[in-house]
Amino acid sequence: MWEYVVPGISDEYFEKGNFPMTKEEIRVISISKLRLKRDSVVWDIGAGTGSVSIEAAILSKEGTVYAIEKEEEGIKLIEKNASKFAASNVVTVLGEAPEALFSLPQPDRVFIGGSGEKLQDILKVVDEKLQIGGILVANAITLETTWFLTNFLKKRPYKVEVLSINVAVSKKAGDKTMMIARNPIYIITGQKEG
Repeated sequence: MWEYVVPGISDEYFEKGNFPMTKEEIRVISISKLRLKRDSVVWDIGAGTGSVSIEAAILSKEGTVYAIEKEEEGIKLIEKNASKFAASNVVTVLGEAPEALFSLPQPDRVFIGGSGEKLQDILKVVDEKLQIGGILVANAITLETTWFLTNFLKKRPYKVEVLSINVAVSKKAGDKTMMIARNPIYIITGQKEG
């Protein structure tokens, strides 16, 4: 049973279905880079199972996390996970970004976990809506996406940082232990300056 008070809910506790999920180690670093406040207004774009939304909501108890997901199955998973972890400040938004973003309250934190082929359009809306001093964190698995995100932010008033994270997790192999590598992930952080 999940009962910890630190970020990093074990992946096994989330309802996953067939949806991709930001893995625990990457989720912890991404959320730490968001520098959440207790009353943050967060957009989680491409929320999938809602793992980032749930952990952000637990940390920003007085805030609201908008979990934007284009698949109904994903919305159901997010709602199950929000209920499971008593994250009542998660609001699910069924729709595709960027269109689904226009009616949402102005965020001070944005996480992009998935964008499909609409990254440029999504970034334009996020750039327009994100408060001054607000923070955008995006995860990328390809060099091209990482370059695009970094280039987009550097052309605007953002303080930018890129992390390359390589994680290997132990697995029992008979009476020994081996390390199994997970896909490397790039975590791009941009803090909007005035």
